[in-house]
Amino acid sequence: MMRAPYHPGNTDKSMPKITFIEQDGTQHEAVVSIGSTVMEGARDNDIAGILADCGGACACSTCHVYIDPAWVDRLPPKESMESDMLDFAFEPDPLRSRLTCQIRVTEALDGLVVFLPEQQI
Repeated sequence: MMRAPYHPGNTDKSMPKITFIEQDGTQHEAVVSIGSTVMEGARDNDIAGILADCGGACACSTCHVYIDPAWVDRLPPKESMESDMLDFAFEPDPLRSRLTCQIRVTEALDGLVVFLPEQQI
């Protein structure tokens, strides 16, 4: 699989930018390939805090994030399997918690902002 690393000043609109915000406010902007998942984008851009222990099979909750409130209604709804796995996440929020392995990147996600939890469990 080819990686899509962050390139400052990237103007390629076919590569959406996603911002990951750590607990201390540190921001990491990642350029992510369309068709990949947000989890794959985090992994490929070396974003700390997304463990993805199951590799994206929706069999754990170690790619859990909190979606920025402005983006919650812009994402596809959670499917039942994702909702079930979020029960095992660290301090899940019923509205904002998502598993990044279940969010497929499209052009419409350019500018998505997600917050990393204090820990992954």
